[in-house]
Amino acid sequence: MSTRPIIGHVESINLPELGIEQLLVRVDTGAQTSSLHVDNIQKTYIDNKPAVSFDIHPEIHNVQKKVGCQAILHDIRQVKSSNGGREQRYVIQTLAILGSHSWNIEITLTDRSDMTYLMLLGRQALANHFYIDAANAFLMSNK
Repeated sequence: MSTRPIIGHVESINLPELGIEQLLVRVDTGAQTSSLHVDNIQKTYIDNKPAVSFDIHPEIHNVQKKVGCQAILHDIRQVKSSNGGREQRYVIQTLAILGSHSWNIEITLTDRSDMTYLMLLGRQALANHFYIDAANAFLMSNK
């Protein structure tokens, strides 16, 4: 019997390295990589390593609130978006915390302003960590 926790189709996660807490995410097994809505993406350097700076609006109903972030650039990838088009995106790695579970995930940075959720948690982030109960939400967020 596996000890993987069960999560719902919507959860609330923390991204402490980005200074983000209680971010609503949609669990999306159709998406390969997780994606996060950001604004003002700029290429920069941290300790002479390629990096990106960007703004996150962690509260979907309060677009005035923004958090400025920086992260080491992990990769640049061509990603097939939900509308079928291809888009080049910056990829970062960061710590994610859901309930008592913490692990590193890859996140692509993109404009999701027309989407309901600011972040998708994709298959790579979910693999070998969780089972998904698509009929329920917030199964791990409150633990």
